[in-house]
Amino acid sequence: MRLANKTALITGGNSGIGLATARLFITEGARVAITGRNRETLDAAKAELGANLVTIQADVTDIEATERAVATAVEALGPLDIVFANAGIGGSTPVGGTTLAVFDQVLRTNLTAVFFTVQAAAAHMREGGSIILNGSVHAVLGMPAYSAYAASKAGVRAMARVMASELSPRRIRVNVVVPGATRTPIWDRIVPDAAAFAAFEARVSKAVPLARLGEAEEVAKTVLFLASDDASNVQGTEIVVDGGMTGSPSGAPIYRG
Repeated sequence: MRLANKTALITGGNSGIGLATARLFITEGARVAITGRNRETLDAAKAELGANLVTIQADVTDIEATERAVATAVEALGPLDIVFANAGIGGSTPVGGTTLAVFDQVLRTNLTAVFFTVQAAAAHMREGGSIILNGSVHAVLGMPAYSAYAASKAGVRAMARVMASELSPRRIRVNVVVPGATRTPIWDRIVPDAAAFAAFEARVSKAVPLARLGEAEEVAKTVLFLASDDASNVQGTEIVVDGGMTGSPSGAPIYRG
């Protein structure tokens, strides 16, 4: 097992990529604490994953709640080996149609909360631990109407390099996983039913060289690599899991003859 006797904290671990990662970590021998806002989905995760999972209801934008959640995780599991700052939200913020409250909420959730999660957890991490931040291809895509989301994820990638520099003396590694379009509940606000999602998937897949959406489990496997000793000399970098969307965009179906 790649994470035998390891402890991990995952924010937003009650659905999507976070839940898939919690499931994989436990399969690989870790004991895991997850945070989330929704008690119902936390309870469902606990019912599925069992004794090696600790569930903590907390909103990452509430800094004091995050600090309490970290303390609860450490009390239950002991010092942390792995932190996956995964929690995040989407949100359309077009120029000319965006309020300060909406813009600020995206930044507060996707960027500010990530910093304070790491700050709260770092003091409780063992030497040689691993911190993984969840980024996004939107940091480089220039997608219309996503200024706040793109800015927040660009901030994450820059912040990771600073954190890696600061924490290197403790041999704590800080890296970023960068998902492309992935099948998770983050799309529920814009594609509320199965028919809408199928149309969305068909449209997006045309811009992906591998011609499909990614799966949460595929991102989780990359997080597992970064969390494990297999990545013991990987520091301050990003691994992109996007089917080629940013690395080889000209291979997408939309450009094929």
